[in-house]
Amino acid sequence: MRINFFKKRLKIGLALGSGAARGLAHIGVLKAVSEKNISIDMIAGSSMGALVGACYAKKGEIKDLEEVVLRTDWRQLSRLADPNLALFFKGAIHGAKVKELLKVIIGDIEFKDLKIPLAVVATDVNKGEEVIIREGSVVEAIRASISIPGIFTPVKFKNRFLMDGGIVNPVPVSVAKDMGATFVIACNVIRKPHRKNSHKAVKKLKPPKFISKTRIKNAALTALNNKINSLIQENKYRFQNLQKFIDVFKTKVYKKTQRIDSQTPNMFDTILQAIYVMEHEIAKSKIKEADIAIVPNTGHIASLEFYRGKEVILEGYKAAKEALSKNKF
Repeated sequence: MRINFFKKRLKIGLALGSGAARGLAHIGVLKAVSEKNISIDMIAGSSMGALVGACYAKKGEIKDLEEVVLRTDWRQLSRLADPNLALFFKGAIHGAKVKELLKVIIGDIEFKDLKIPLAVVATDVNKGEEVIIREGSVVEAIRASISIPGIFTPVKFKNRFLMDGGIVNPVPVSVAKDMGATFVIACNVIRKPHRKNSHKAVKKLKPPKFISKTRIKNAALTALNNKINSLIQENKYRFQNLQKFIDVFKTKVYKKTQRIDSQTPNMFDTILQAIYVMEHEIAKSKIKEADIAIVPNTGHIASLEFYRGKEVILEGYKAAKEALSKNKF
C-alpha cells in the first residue's frame, strides 16, 4: 500500500512507550524515521518514551541524545540516585539529582519552546487516572513520567502526586490521536516477561553505521560529563551513609537470610518485574490502535541495563526499518 501523505493531508503522530533501559530503542526508531524523511507532527510519550520524545521534540533530531547514551558511564550514573533514608518509605530514591541530570540532557525548557508538540503521560497516584502534561516545565513532566512506583518518590504536580505514565498507558497511541494525529507510528519495547537468565547469550554487535563515531564532544555532552562528576561528588557522603546502613542491616538479618533461596529476587527486581508484567498486558492492546506498530526485540534487556545502549538502539533501528519498509512512504 502506498500512502500519499500530501493527498490525504495526514498528521503523523509518534507514540513512544515506557520500558526503562529498553526504551533506548526509541533512539534507533527515530533514526530510521529520519532516514525515511517522515515528518513527525506530534509526539506522545510515557516514561522513557517521554524522555526520548522530548529530546527529539526539542530540535527535531536525536543525534545529541544518542551520543550521550553511547558515551556515558551508566554504572557511575547509578550513584546519582540520591537515596534518602528518612524518606525511604515514600520511595527509595528522591529524584532531585535525576531532575538535575534531566536539565542537562534536555535543557530547562517549557513545552511551548519545543519544535514539535509533545504530550507526556503520567499517572495520578491517588486517583489512578491518566494525566497528560502539555504545558509548563518539560523536565518536571518527564521526572513525573519516569517515577517508577516504590523506586522514586511521587512528584507533586499542580496539587496531584504523579508517578510512571506506563502504569496507565505504556504505549500512548490514544494520546497522539487526541493531539490530532490521523496516522500514528507507535513503538512498544515491552516484550513478554521471562527470567533474565533464561535467554541465550547475545552476540556482540559491531558498531552499526547509523551510530555516530565522532570523537569530538559537543557542548551538551561536555556539560553532561561535568555535571555527572559534580553530582557524584556531592552525593558521595550520602552513599557512604547508605552503605553503612546496609552493612548493619545485613549483619542483623544474615542468619535469617540463610533460610531464603539465593535465587529469590530482591525488592527492586520484584517491583520492576511486577510493573513490567502489568504493562506488558496493557501494551499488547494499546499497540493495536497504531497504524504502524514497531516492536523491537528487547526482551533480553533488563530494566536497568542502560549500559547496553548500543545494542538496544540497534534493535530499535532494525525493527523500525522493517516495519516502515512495509509501508511505501
